[in-house]
Amino acid sequence: MEKTPLALKLGAFVALSGAELTVLEALHKRRRTFIAGRDLVHQGQSDQAAYILVSGWACSYKLLQNGQRQIVDFQIPGDFLGLRSVLLHMSDHSIEPITDIEVTEVTVADLLVAFSQTPRLATAVFWAASRDEAMVVEHLIDIGRRNAAERMAHFLLELGARLSLVGLGSKAGFACPLSQYLLADALGLSAVHVNRVLRTLREKGMVTFRDGLVTFDSYSRLTEFAEFDPVYLDHTGPLLR
Repeated sequence: MEKTPLALKLGAFVALSGAELTVLEALHKRRRTFIAGRDLVHQGQSDQAAYILVSGWACSYKLLQNGQRQIVDFQIPGDFLGLRSVLLHMSDHSIEPITDIEVTEVTVADLLVAFSQTPRLATAVFWAASRDEAMVVEHLIDIGRRNAAERMAHFLLELGARLSLVGLGSKAGFACPLSQYLLADALGLSAVHVNRVLRTLREKGMVTFRDGLVTFDSYSRLTEFAEFDPVYLDHTGPLLR
């Protein structure tokens, strides 16, 4: 259990004990699979469960009345799907699998039992949720104040740091199933502009995104270019031992 993406993620905030890992494992009793492209959570939906993403990628998005879509974030293994919506009793966004995914279904009752048994686990989930909120702030800055190239560079560096935490990436790069259309919806750009920006970053020798693989050609130069400071991700080690 300690090597699963969720345990690795929560372990960055709280050093999980054997008892806490046992409780965490009990949350994984209801496994489900969803195919790519079919929403598992719909905007406005109520009385739903939350999910823990075990494998695959998903995205959360808001759909406007005119049919336009704004991707709020991408979810990777170890992330919760729809946790806020469960606590608020209604989903304020939709969640779509980008790839075929495997999840664990978690009800509010499951979470309350787990948190009552292991308050430190509740603290870890709270910290992880706070980190996700900090990422949303950075995404607002991306769209509002960073130019297109800086926006793309910062996004790829953040994604790389998130994947590294759960053992799916490194400063060399990571596998990435995102299309240019998905990147465009997330970064407030057109697909044509995304293509142009990726080509510019590649020609500058900083990062290459090709055939589903992001390669950091010069991690240090890309970090400097994007002014990427990962302190907001809180990945320096367990804050509670």
